[in-house]
Amino acid sequence: MIKTPHNLKEYKKDLKRALGNSFLSATLDSFASAYPASRANAFAGIDFDALASEIARAKDESISKIEELLEEFTARAQEAGAVVHLARTAFEANSIIAAIAEENGVKRIVKGKSMTAEETFLNDFLERAGYEVTETDLGEWIIQLRGEGPSHMVMPAIHLSRREVAELFNKVTGESLDPDDITGMVKLARRELRRKFVEADMGISGANFAIAESGTIGLVTNEGNGRLVTTLPRVHVALVGVDKLVPDLKSALRILTALPRNATGQLISTYVTWITGPTECKSSPDSRKRMHIVFLDNGRLALAKDPVLSSALRCIRCGACANVCPIYKLVGGHNYGHVYIGAIGLILTYFYHGRRNARTIVKNCLNCQACKSVCPAAIDLPHLIKEVHRTVLKVEGKRPPKNVLLKNVLQNRRLFHFLLRRASFAQKPFSEGEYLRHLPFLFSEEHNFRRLPAIARVPLRDMWERINPRVKNPRFRVAFFGGCLVDFVYPEQGRALLKICADHDVQVDYPMDQTCCGLPAQMTGEKETARDIAVQNITAMDPAEYDYILTMCASCGSHLKENYVKLLSAEPALAVKASQLKDKVIDFSSFMIKVLKISPGDFFAGAGCKAAYHSPCHLCRGQRVTKEPRELLSAAGLEYVATKDEDVCCGFGGSFSIDFPEISAELLKRKLDRVEAAGVEMLVTDCPGCVLQLRGGMEKRGGRIKVKHIAEIVAERMRNDDDKKNQG
Repeated sequence: MIKTPHNLKEYKKDLKRALGNSFLSATLDSFASAYPASRANAFAGIDFDALASEIARAKDESISKIEELLEEFTARAQEAGAVVHLARTAFEANSIIAAIAEENGVKRIVKGKSMTAEETFLNDFLERAGYEVTETDLGEWIIQLRGEGPSHMVMPAIHLSRREVAELFNKVTGESLDPDDITGMVKLARRELRRKFVEADMGISGANFAIAESGTIGLVTNEGNGRLVTTLPRVHVALVGVDKLVPDLKSALRILTALPRNATGQLISTYVTWITGPTECKSSPDSRKRMHIVFLDNGRLALAKDPVLSSALRCIRCGACANVCPIYKLVGGHNYGHVYIGAIGLILTYFYHGRRNARTIVKNCLNCQACKSVCPAAIDLPHLIKEVHRTVLKVEGKRPPKNVLLKNVLQNRRLFHFLLRRASFAQKPFSEGEYLRHLPFLFSEEHNFRRLPAIARVPLRDMWERINPRVKNPRFRVAFFGGCLVDFVYPEQGRALLKICADHDVQVDYPMDQTCCGLPAQMTGEKETARDIAVQNITAMDPAEYDYILTMCASCGSHLKENYVKLLSAEPALAVKASQLKDKVIDFSSFMIKVLKISPGDFFAGAGCKAAYHSPCHLCRGQRVTKEPRELLSAAGLEYVATKDEDVCCGFGGSFSIDFPEISAELLKRKLDRVEAAGVEMLVTDCPGCVLQLRGGMEKRGGRIKVKHIAEIVAERMRNDDDKKNQG
């Protein structure tokens, strides 16, 4: 039986144990590094975003009429000779299958891979009822022998080494096996399982599709066991979630275009099997197979009615959200899900396996958007994770102290800024230069993996009028959304922006009533607080008055563009302003390249240093800006050096690095190791949060590489009008 910690203390112990597993770390890192290339090759020539949108639209339509599709499927399947059941709960589904086994005198059962059967813990139920149950997918058989659950939805035994598998097979069969002889181990498994197929009375499968117009189920597998399970035994039972219902074959084939490509980088799976009704079976008394299809509700029909969370039912079980997750890559599936693994597991666990199993794992999300960017059904997974987190907090009625603080402070801009100013004075005895000398009392030793910056003596807003020149006849009038870090920690980044804009006839305003963007509140499940902050910022900074709303923080920009529309969608007048804001928000690099059209002629001649680039999650995925920063570095004369995984999260994630310092520290270590290995002199990024993490980490390890915001580099390298005249 799968066990998931119900409190954060126990959960962190599991995480630390996983982080200490060097084999797991190396295996998952190797897979995660290879996956993007194989996936990209598989989707070559296909517009993935368009395909994902089509799948999402079709799935949403199916979800909205799921009961009609179930009725149509039942009629067609029963016409073809199958018996269809609807189980409202996991227990009911297991009981139906056990009753079918008893009715047909079944003793031995073989199973194909089925996440739905994992969801109901079907094996445990049937074994307690006295049946011999054998998993026949190689990975599933291995974890069954070990008494474990899957660590990945597609590759259930990815966490195990060859040596562990060889030792397991030796224990089960008594045969000594060479762990390097993969072929030998596969032959042994085939020999053991073929006997089970021949002796089995019942085969149990899942289904990837249930086609309403014909009563057909479809299975997508990479091993021949799926077909043996559904054809050899005299009884076949398919356990299918009602969310697998689709209206027709065309809908199924559309999903099939994406499923193998997104799961494993294959153009098509080895086996795609379509079954309509029972077939001949000589071992059956009347030479006819008994076929039962058990549809599982287990909360799906109620979930289908939720206007937001119903989109989780679009999931096609490709497992890609785990493939790209930086947290999964560190700790594996047994620590990043309950039964369902990865980002979708953080959501579905609450609905299928209860609040206690969801309450800790749902907190473990960086909001890096990697899962969302590869989802073939366009599910906004990070948003749904936060919705579930918010729901858990609301139902349990226990608001953590951090949440109470955020609510009381962030909603009151004057209080928030007053406290930050007071902190800049209070820190004086504990700071040296731009860093704090030691950690504040609220941090533990685990947080000592980076140096923390001191709060600026004078925030950007307090020096704004003095340093911001008025531009006559400006080309553009922009509002600068500074965000907390640029305003109160790194005002030099704002000064760099002003220098560049003044030299290019851009008038920059800094609306003084602006406050935190609200993302920290959103990340901790405080949706109402995030909504109130959004209203404050839209009131302070009317987008209709500006050509652009310029940001230098990737996280702020992504939140303004994406989440304000969602937060204010129920309020028409504010929703219009949120939509206007979304259209006008632009990041620094895009503004430089696309609007000001910065070119090499704007910079001093001569080669700059070698520079690596860290791509902030909320820029490359949240705002889908990838080319412009690298073009800007090149224009500025820096020698850009590509590094491995430069678009993988640095581990900051705002308050995530406070809640899960062990994961944040490991992600930071890997990032800096790869940058140092590249032999560069500078690491550049587009987000002050990433600067905090990367610069603090580099300082802590005594590294020689400078970490800077791209605006600082551009300002340092850029010639002003006098320079251009002198050169001319």
